[in-house]
Amino acid sequence: MKKFRLLFAVLFVFSVFLTACNSNNESSGTGDNGKETSSKLEIFSWWTGAGEEDGLLALIDLFEKKYPEIEVENAAVAGGAGTNAKAVLASRMQGDDPPSTFQVHGGEELNASWVAAGKMEPLNDLYEKEGWNDKFPQDLIDMVSVDGNIYSVPVNIHRSNVLWYNKKIFEENGLSVPTTFDEFFDVAEQLKEKGITPLALGDKEPWTATHVFENILLAKLGPENYGKLWTGELSFTDNRVVEAAEIFKEMLNYINDDHSSRNWQDASQLVANGEAAMNIMGDWAKGYFVNDLQLKVNEDFGYVPSPETDGYFMVVTDTFGLPKGVKNPDDVKKFLSVLGSVEGQDVFNPLKGSIPARIDADKSKYDEYGQDAMADFSSSTLAPSLAHGSAAPEGFLTRVNQAINIFVTQKDVDQFIDALETAAQDL
Repeated sequence: MKKFRLLFAVLFVFSVFLTACNSNNESSGTGDNGKETSSKLEIFSWWTGAGEEDGLLALIDLFEKKYPEIEVENAAVAGGAGTNAKAVLASRMQGDDPPSTFQVHGGEELNASWVAAGKMEPLNDLYEKEGWNDKFPQDLIDMVSVDGNIYSVPVNIHRSNVLWYNKKIFEENGLSVPTTFDEFFDVAEQLKEKGITPLALGDKEPWTATHVFENILLAKLGPENYGKLWTGELSFTDNRVVEAAEIFKEMLNYINDDHSSRNWQDASQLVANGEAAMNIMGDWAKGYFVNDLQLKVNEDFGYVPSPETDGYFMVVTDTFGLPKGVKNPDDVKKFLSVLGSVEGQDVFNPLKGSIPARIDADKSKYDEYGQDAMADFSSSTLAPSLAHGSAAPEGFLTRVNQAINIFVTQKDVDQFIDALETAAQDL
């Protein structure tokens, strides 16, 4: 009996020891690869498509080589322009369960949604440490700053006012690429008569139609007055806004019939396949053309600024910051330091189809389009994108998307302008 009690005591002590060891393992979270999961870095984005996913994976690979002790989780959520990801992110942020870092467009999407809500940590110390204050354009730093504090690190610059076209279609039909709306409609009519869809649109998600409309707004208003729309200094009943709506209405006569069942990649593919001649889309389309469809710049497809926006650059910048309350802020800053480095930007952007946010990146790593975009970015007047969250708060953008979705179907300009003016009360 004494032996039994002794054996029981030994087993009890051993079980307590095992429990303690297991508890220690759980707190440190050793994963299958032997890395400490307490330092797991969750990178939240919507980069799941061709080009963008390639760029993200290349960036993660670079980070893991520099910091092999940190486990990385690619927490990308599929959905064009981040529609699904933003909904998931909002739920997590409101529930005080932020990812380690997340993709957010510079401008109002960052500042109105998360900085104003007190959900982000300032990064002024990181900018000082990395010497970034003169490596990013001041206008860009201003887009990610509030009251002198910097809240995120730009990884890229996208241009959203680009007209892409199938070179073979234009060459075979002896057409010149349009630079004005009059030229656009002249070319579109000739293409339509020949049975070729002039303009590809995929508005299964409504942001793509908003994207086209904001290009027209920029053309008719210019960057200064375009900006006044979002501050309430210019009414949506302005004659130039009405003119933009009329142009948009006419454009809709030249789009593909199945536009509502297609996303932006599907629309771009119509241009690539020669089923449509043109597409107005941001230069992430270039990443899709080159990486996924294996097309060649200025051989299979060409590009010009969207009609009447030459000299303007509609900016979309993807950025990452440091949410309040994360368990591994030092690891997040390590990732941000790689993301903001020349090496990080030059490994990411050639694959993504964007250009680097830094002014000292290696231009030789970029194709002809990338180098052209860099030159235009440095010399053009910049304007923030509405469709991609930089120009105005999310609530206003949601109402604009709804109004445009109705307009594409009903084409009622008066109703559309009334809806925009009503939505502007949210500004």
